[in-house]
Amino acid sequence: GGYGETCEVVIQYHPRLFQTIIQMTQNEDLRENMLRQVLEHLSQQSESQYLKILTSLAEVATTNGHKLLSLSSNYEAQMKSLLRIVRIFCHVFRIGPSSPSNGNDMGYNGNKTPRSQVFKVRKVYDVVRKIDVKEMNFTKHAFINQTSHEQEPLELLWHSLDEWLVLIATELMKNKRDSANITSILLKQKGPDHQDATPTPSFAAAGTESRKELPTDTGDSKTYEVAGKQEAYADCQDVISMTANRLSAVIQAFYMCCSCQMPQGMTSPRFIEFVCKHDDVLKCFVNRNPKIIFDHFHFLLECPELMSRFMHIIKAQPFKDRCEWFYEHLHSGQPDSDMVHRPVNENDILLVHRDSIFRSSCEVVSKANCAKLKQGIAVRFHGEEGMGQGVVREWFDILSSEIVNPDYALFTQSADGTTFQPNSNSSVNPDHLNYFRFAGQILGLALNHRQLVNIYFTRSFYKHILGIPVNYQDVASIDPEYAKNLQWILDNDISDLGLELTFSVETDVFGAMEEVPLKPGGASILVTQENKAEYVQLVTELRMTRAIQPQINAFLQGFHMFIPPSLIQLFDEYEL
Repeated sequence: GGYGETCEVVIQYHPRLFQTIIQMTQNEDLRENMLRQVLEHLSQQSESQYLKILTSLAEVATTNGHKLLSLSSNYEAQMKSLLRIVRIFCHVFRIGPSSPSNGNDMGYNGNKTPRSQVFKVRKVYDVVRKIDVKEMNFTKHAFINQTSHEQEPLELLWHSLDEWLVLIATELMKNKRDSANITSILLKQKGPDHQDATPTPSFAAAGTESRKELPTDTGDSKTYEVAGKQEAYADCQDVISMTANRLSAVIQAFYMCCSCQMPQGMTSPRFIEFVCKHDDVLKCFVNRNPKIIFDHFHFLLECPELMSRFMHIIKAQPFKDRCEWFYEHLHSGQPDSDMVHRPVNENDILLVHRDSIFRSSCEVVSKANCAKLKQGIAVRFHGEEGMGQGVVREWFDILSSEIVNPDYALFTQSADGTTFQPNSNSSVNPDHLNYFRFAGQILGLALNHRQLVNIYFTRSFYKHILGIPVNYQDVASIDPEYAKNLQWILDNDISDLGLELTFSVETDVFGAMEEVPLKPGGASILVTQENKAEYVQLVTELRMTRAIQPQINAFLQGFHMFIPPSLIQLFDEYEL
């Protein structure tokens, strides 16, 4: 709206107003999107201006970060201010003269301007790793005084963050030892006659006789020792309570800054190293307050490398909380809109034919802009005037039935007739993989827009969507008798039964029986008591996965266009 150009002209005549604009990033009353656009415009004027903006934003972010870590500031206001500034910083960094996606050295843009000087390749926290905790205060000042002229502001903030986490880790380790010592003291204070009695500490119930046998100050000194250690443990827990949210917000800022230096979809090695180093403290934070995952620790769900370390904690959270986070994060990347209702562009309307709804829908969805479909869906039936959410619901409802229509041979009914499984013989339909991809797109869109889809799949197919391995019990959905046979093999000794099973099975392919090896050379490998579990697993994978792998891959290709794999892993097959 001209703000960028206006600010550019004003700053030319009044350079001091540059810092005024930078300071505005802390003002919650100003729209973040507007500030981003203004700074984006200013950063494009020259490379020196671009670096000046980044450095100035880094300084403001560092000041706010240190205030947040000081514990005396207002947490809510300071946290929002820090994350707001860092978001703007990362936006300006990404749109700079060189984009991380081009595969060039992250340290330089096309003209060799050192963009990374804002972060510094020399990482302060690498040095912190070598600091003895006992000497931390002295070393901190010596180190900063020696190298602060070379270090950019953000590195000083990450240095402070690292110090806090090292300090808390040290306290946690000390309190673990103290807790073990307290238990040891309490056990030692029980006399031999009290080994099987009620475990009451002797300093609380000692009689006169026992006092005569011990020096008068022994019980009191141990009481003070236990009480002192318990008090120290309580103090440690208080420190964690006071700092966890503040440190978590700075960790989120650190993750955002690390991520904006990486190509899309890649996790910063520096941040992975950081999480691995502080693994115990971060798990302590999450266990004490799981909501931190959804407030600040988004990286746990965005980074496959880190997710496995915390997945048991994530999946232990209430289903409702995970659903809310799922949708909040799913829609977080969509552009801001100042309008309550965005008029539909005629070119974005999905125009489909009722008499061939499956084929025509497949055609228009495959040609549609994926990003626009994520924002909203507009459907109109050919020759009809109706449009709106009612038409969209009807469209999803009809497609739910069409996807499992036997005429397309995409899915077959399970043994109980209520659920559906991809058809291993779907290739009778020459377009079957395109249709499976379309089915994945429709279910991904339905999940994205919270539209009801009236299809129930087998448990094994939900596992495939989630990337969870299938097991022999899943076979029951398509062949209960075969599943019973596999169960019998596992439950009984087959050594002397003369079954003569090998690692190959006969499979029906369009009415003709073919022998398929379960592994290389499987036809000559006998099934024994020792390897029967492997046989059962391989048979299961053949029936439930290998036989329909192309269909699964095509479906997931369409599904993941709208639902990222990392987000859907929040749930199990029943929740999905």
